[in-house]
Amino acid sequence: MKKLLSSLCIVIGTMTFAQLTDGPRFGIKAGGNLSSVTASDSKSQFGFHAGAFVNIPVSEAFSIQPEVLYSQQGAKAKGSYSSGGITVTNMKQTLGYINVPVMVQYNATPEFYLEAGPEFGLLVSAKAKGDVNGSTYKADNKDSFETFNFGLGIGLGYKFTSNLGVNVRYIAGLSNIVKNGLDDGTKNTNFQLGLNYYF
Repeated sequence: MKKLLSSLCIVIGTMTFAQLTDGPRFGIKAGGNLSSVTASDSKSQFGFHAGAFVNIPVSEAFSIQPEVLYSQQGAKAKGSYSSGGITVTNMKQTLGYINVPVMVQYNATPEFYLEAGPEFGLLVSAKAKGDVNGSTYKADNKDSFETFNFGLGIGLGYKFTSNLGVNVRYIAGLSNIVKNGLDDGTKNTNFQLGLNYYF
């Protein structure tokens, strides 16, 4: 009898949990980036991000949202550089990452949520651009940067409808992005604003 009651309680509990939580929902997202690096001689530049996600409810209050995004990041130089009769101005470093954030979301209301979690990044491109003595030059300098990037994100979001929402997120880089230990203090920072579409 006790085994029967225990089994019944487990079944009822499982059914109740299933009714309280929806199944996973897939979606796509896209938006703008305002990124920089922590070096003192840099300033922010605009980019974009786009990709897909799956939102997995674990209770009424919490869900987990893994994402796969392409993210265009980087920074601009604040000033110009001169050496040996060569003057470099308008320096811009663009970094392309495949990022995998894994956000834990707290659903404060059915529409509004807070989120935080790690972000793992894989560098897929790096382009430097600048004016050298008045002429514009571009270069691929991916070999100067670490392939792997790690950061921590925090943000919030709002769902206008069951299918459409907006998300704001800040990601602080925790790993050095410059290869060979040339500068231990250079890390990514990224502020994102985008739209989410849930299928």
